[in-house]
Amino acid sequence: MSVTIKDVAKAAGVAASTVSRVIADNPRISQKTKEKVLQVMKEMDFYPNAIARSLANRSTKTIGVIMPHSSEQVFVNPFFTEVMRGIGMSAMKRGYNVLFSTGSDIEEEYRSTSKLVNEQRVDGLILLTSRIKDKTIDELIKKKFPFVVVGKHPKLENINWVDNNNQEAGYTATEHLIKQGHKSIGFIGGEFTYVFMGERFKGYKKALDSFSIEFSKEFLALEEFLEEGGYRAMKKLLSNKKRPTAVVVADDLMAFGVMRAIKEEGLRIPQDISVVGFNDTPLASYVDPPLTSVEIFVFDLGYNASEVLINQLEQEDDQKKHIIVPTRLKIRKSSITVRRQKKL
Repeated sequence: MSVTIKDVAKAAGVAASTVSRVIADNPRISQKTKEKVLQVMKEMDFYPNAIARSLANRSTKTIGVIMPHSSEQVFVNPFFTEVMRGIGMSAMKRGYNVLFSTGSDIEEEYRSTSKLVNEQRVDGLILLTSRIKDKTIDELIKKKFPFVVVGKHPKLENINWVDNNNQEAGYTATEHLIKQGHKSIGFIGGEFTYVFMGERFKGYKKALDSFSIEFSKEFLALEEFLEEGGYRAMKKLLSNKKRPTAVVVADDLMAFGVMRAIKEEGLRIPQDISVVGFNDTPLASYVDPPLTSVEIFVFDLGYNASEVLINQLEQEDDQKKHIIVPTRLKIRKSSITVRRQKKL
């Protein structure tokens, strides 16, 4: 038979209610009694029921992570595995479990989030997407439920968020190509409903403006954040009468598809078309040629988001936090001219 609270109480010479209070870390129990009960629990190999413990503490010690509605993106795009690694590392260190949730579409994502909140299955939430209009965020604000968004949001002062300076990163990526001598630079990305997309595009346009280069709508292509999406987007740009000599791609996974499309046309990278991606995924160094990419430190985004949420839950810091994780352009052979390569 498994050991019960009554067995522990009897062995420790205290009441069963005292053992329950020790499990709940009740401040009314003396340190001496706590140490005694905890030692008996250890000797008897007793582990308190997690559900009962959460009821006593009014805490589940679990944080929820709301994934984007496309499950294909979650399991294919390295961004999500790396951000989850950061969240998991922080949560484990702080003694929290992580519950992941997603849906097949935005509505199901919203219902899934509402269920977690209404059934009190988690203490707080981390949202891995930031949309311009998001009723999930509106609902969480309304219910005053603790949450953090990975991504800046228009309602900046009302919520906690962790993000990069995406406009600056977009500018840096584009400026790099301009300094390589390019004037016909395309931009490939996903829907502008995502805040980071709009910010990276603003940075791209700002760089063009700074160097007096006119933006052309023919050089803009939007698709899914998948390799096939990048492939289709590049095919569109290549079908134009005037082709770009370089492209900024808002995601590495898309960039891999972009590179495949370029090669299918019998064109060379970077001699004919240069490519710059975002996220600096592990495969960026191994594709042919190695991909120039903006490193956004995805692990740090996840880790910081978890730390901000847990600090809020434990009332260590009730102030709204806005954390900017720095970026860095990792220059590789996909964006450097042959002449330039010889100098490096």
